Amino acid sequence: MQSPPSSVAFSIGGFDIHYYGLIMFCAIIFAISVICFVAKKYYKDTSTDRIIDMLPVIILSAILSARIYYVFMDIGYFSKNPSEIIALWHGGMSIHGAILGGVIAGIIYCKINKINFFKYADIFSYGVVIGQAVGRFGNWFNCEAFGKPCSIPFIKLFIPAPYRPDGFENIAYYHPAFLYESLWDIAVFLILFFIIRKITGIKDGTIFFSYLILYSSGRIVIEWCRMDSVLNIGGIAVAQIVSLILIFVAAAGLFLINKNKIEKVR
Repeated sequence: MQSPPSSVAFSIGGFDIHYYGLIMFCAIIFAISVICFVAKKYYKDTSTDRIIDMLPVIILSAILSARIYYVFMDIGYFSKNPSEIIALWHGGMSIHGAILGGVIAGIIYCKINKINFFKYADIFSYGVVIGQAVGRFGNWFNCEAFGKPCSIPFIKLFIPAPYRPDGFENIAYYHPAFLYESLWDIAVFLILFFIIRKITGIKDGTIFFSYLILYSSGRIVIEWCRMDSVLNIGGIAVAQIVSLILIFVAAAGLFLINKNKIEKVR
């Protein structure tokens, strides 16, 4: 694989339009399209108008939280370069931060409007994971989120010298970790849509919690490959720690929503 020659797509009036921003825009559009399709086709007891109404709140909250989370994780750099905090086109959007912000906004919205959070969280999960799959290509254009050195033909990703990690200046090819995660996100969507969704008597929240478990499991594995983790604790990437926490929380959530069903079987 070859890295893109430039992170700038085109310029308008001297203002650069970056591929990263375009990819993020496309990711949001894909996510919304999937969310609306799934809602209309398979969740007929929900309101598409309600979804359209809550989308701006959740998207804005997710974007802000994704950036705040990333900045906080690398506060040493951003405290010295405060102008970079708003430079979203340079990359630096945490998926975990986006999930947290989106969930908080969703809970508040559903609480105020007295609607079932878990049912809508299920619907949004399909679109979110597809949006993640598309959004990961923004990392490709920014020459980031790549893995350790790689020599496997047809897989290895060429990284230009200016973007190579310290100590690896003479190594040109690396694992395309961003692509691995994108492919895993697609696999997660297929599992949610074609397998878990079809489980008889499925409870509201099952898709949402399953998404958290599946995505987080893949993230833990893929993170071992990456060389640019924002923050590490004891040699373990924070992204892996957070993913493990999400797995336990989601597993507990699955147990609780199915508790009554289990008791009835007994």
